[in-house]
Amino acid sequence: MSDKIEVKGTVTSQGVDEKAGSDGDRNSDVEIAVDSQVESDFNVTEHDLAEAKEMASRLTLEEIRPMMEKVLLIHENDPNFPFSIILRIKAFLGNEAIFDNPEKHVVLIEEMKLEAALITVNSPYAEVRAVVDNHDDVNMPCSTIRSWIIGIGFSILLAFINQLFSIRQPMITVQANVAQLLAFPLGKAFEKMLPDVGFTLFGVRHSLNPGPFSRKEHMLITIMANVAWNHPYTNNIIWVQYLPSYFNQSYAGQFSYQMLIALSTNYIGYGMAGIIRRFLVYPSYCVWPASLVTIALNAAFHNDKNPPVESPFGKIFTVSRIKFFGLTFAAMFVWFWFPNYIFTALSVFSWMTWIAPNNVNLSTITGFNNGLGVNPWPTWDWNTLLFDQTDPLMIPFFSTFNKFIGAVISGCIIAAMWYTNTYNTGYLPINSNRVFDNTGGLYNVSAAVDDRGLFDAAKYEAYSFPFLSAGNIVVYLFFFAIYTAIISYAFLYHRHEIAMGFRALYNSFRNNKDGRGEQYQDVHNRLMSKYAEVPEWWYTIILAIAIAFGCAGIAHWETNTSPGVVFYGLALCGLFVVPVGIVKAITGIEVTLNVLAEFIGGSFVAGNALAMNFFKSYGYVTCAHTLLFSQDLKLAHYVKIPPRQTFAAQMIATLVATFVSEGVLNFQINQIPNVCTVHAPNRFTCPGINTFFTASVLWGTVGPIKVFGRGGMYTWLLAAFPIGFVVPIIIYYANKRFQKPWLRQVHPVAIFYGALSWTPYNLSYIWPAVPIAYASWVYLKKRYLGFWSKYNFVLSASFSSAIAIAAIIIFFTLQWTEVELNWWGNSVTAQGCEDSACTLYTLGEGEYFGPRIGEFH
Repeated sequence: MSDKIEVKGTVTSQGVDEKAGSDGDRNSDVEIAVDSQVESDFNVTEHDLAEAKEMASRLTLEEIRPMMEKVLLIHENDPNFPFSIILRIKAFLGNEAIFDNPEKHVVLIEEMKLEAALITVNSPYAEVRAVVDNHDDVNMPCSTIRSWIIGIGFSILLAFINQLFSIRQPMITVQANVAQLLAFPLGKAFEKMLPDVGFTLFGVRHSLNPGPFSRKEHMLITIMANVAWNHPYTNNIIWVQYLPSYFNQSYAGQFSYQMLIALSTNYIGYGMAGIIRRFLVYPSYCVWPASLVTIALNAAFHNDKNPPVESPFGKIFTVSRIKFFGLTFAAMFVWFWFPNYIFTALSVFSWMTWIAPNNVNLSTITGFNNGLGVNPWPTWDWNTLLFDQTDPLMIPFFSTFNKFIGAVISGCIIAAMWYTNTYNTGYLPINSNRVFDNTGGLYNVSAAVDDRGLFDAAKYEAYSFPFLSAGNIVVYLFFFAIYTAIISYAFLYHRHEIAMGFRALYNSFRNNKDGRGEQYQDVHNRLMSKYAEVPEWWYTIILAIAIAFGCAGIAHWETNTSPGVVFYGLALCGLFVVPVGIVKAITGIEVTLNVLAEFIGGSFVAGNALAMNFFKSYGYVTCAHTLLFSQDLKLAHYVKIPPRQTFAAQMIATLVATFVSEGVLNFQINQIPNVCTVHAPNRFTCPGINTFFTASVLWGTVGPIKVFGRGGMYTWLLAAFPIGFVVPIIIYYANKRFQKPWLRQVHPVAIFYGALSWTPYNLSYIWPAVPIAYASWVYLKKRYLGFWSKYNFVLSASFSSAIAIAAIIIFFTLQWTEVELNWWGNSVTAQGCEDSACTLYTLGEGEYFGPRIGEFH
């Protein structure tokens, strides 16, 4: 059937009124109606629309039908995809009369063509179109000598700083956005100063100065920094093994042992990320919101385009992205000093508790430090909104709002539990992440273990059952629920995409191809198809080597742990990584497996804290690293960095950073006197290591079976597993039944995730993001799309970068030298119950609550 449809009549809801004027006028009316509808629903700018219209003119009705069927299959339940378009696609596909008599349905057909073209030549999401270029220059320099010098330099620097100060109170962390910010002037300096001299290798010339410092070089440097800034998770295990005050195992100080387990946990995620890239990288619905902020910063430095845009202030904005970045960076840099050093009450703006600091009920409900944080204006500090690394300018509004709803629901449960003294929570602070004994003091794990750190039943029964605060109980409740919820959610909402990923993976092994060509045809995959893909066996070898390193490290030394723990981590990651990854790629929130790994590991090896640590490390880190590396692969995918260059950058930067981290670790444990004690110099008291050790003994030595198993006080929390599984099913079929736009925005996993935001955080951290996200993603995006597209992600990048730089300067110039400002604005935040958490009930001398001594087992 030809797409050359003669239009006769004016536009009506059914197509064309044949009694209208000339053909030219009628065609113009159709075009205006279609353009207006698509521009409104798809949030598309005039430039993107013009590009799509050119392709739409070449599409036929036969071509757009299978395209729309695929769009409906993938995006029907996608909360990021416009619901109005889904309805019209259903109307288009469900009406055979359209295909029998196309001349009667011109408007709908032309709209489908335009929408199909828009999805083909660009991303279906406005947030991606705002910062990701849908064109590529294959000749643009990327893996250059200068990019490797700068990238490796930042990998060394970030690994050194972050490992050195990871044990300090307070700790300091320099993330990849700082490296990205500083890499630009360094790259431009190399461009200006170095001569164009080099050599030719395998037919490719490598020069010290191949020309202008490119955005691909800049992003390759950022990817190297991104894999290097976080020190190996296994360093926590080394600390608790080596120190005399913990397990006192001297072999943990051997560099070979440290490197084996560190490289194993670092590289095991690469193998998994490469294998599952067809699920989390290639599909267009995997947006990865955090990547957009990184790309926006990159584009601000390298994009010369500066289109004028209409602003909500009644003026046309012609400020370039880089100038906007500079202005907002400077503003946030200056402002950050006030709530975080000069006037800290602006950060902890618990103004209602100042009225009566010792009022238990007032502090409990409204308190920022120790309460539930119910406060209409709780902070003036942008950094507070970033407490879980989810910027309201970065992640979609539906994600932010669902998190808030989940936090409100769980907050009500916490309050009800505390005020009714359920499980003696009234004797404890309402919102603490610590573990307590039966006197309300912090749980002393040494009173329940022997001198080898193993569980001592007699000492335990003479001491106390471990008690959790109301907030901590509810957090565990929703942790258990979210793990099963994410499984049922992934099956119901994304089974077609997951099946497509498995088909692509199977084809890649069968045909020795990348398995992408037939499955993923969006513009970014078509552009990336010009570059050689990383063969499957490269990732398989990395995975095998990582497994071998892990097994060798665990088996050769006296870890009292089976090498099977490595395969347990892989199995747990294999089950959860695709569902967890899809949720993170769509919503920007990550469900970590630390509690589940701790729960399962502690149950398997009850009484053995060290073995539980390995279970936790491989169960948690394998999935976490897989997602981190997948996000970097998506970054490279968006910016069109050749896959093999990305692979090399990730491999080498990780190797360098691991050696640096372990070298610094050896310096710390051997050269810093009294490290990890109250007498340590420069505050190297290891607060994080102390928490890690406490958790390892509590959940490894005492074990989750005693806490959550049969006869345990909190056994009822296990009911959350089936409840969590059922909730997404109810929401899914309610959406099918009622077909309401707002129901598509209900995300069960995001709701459960919001419920995990407690202890020690509260609503004061969560609520401020809601109006900001609404202003950005709903108001500005709908009414001022050009303004939003140009500046939204640049603003997010500038604020985050300014906070990072200002925090580093404050730390080294003031906090390091212990220069403090002592005045009311810095002391009012720690008065009464906001200083020392108040409880609902108190104990008399010699009293204790809970099970009687000797009556619990």
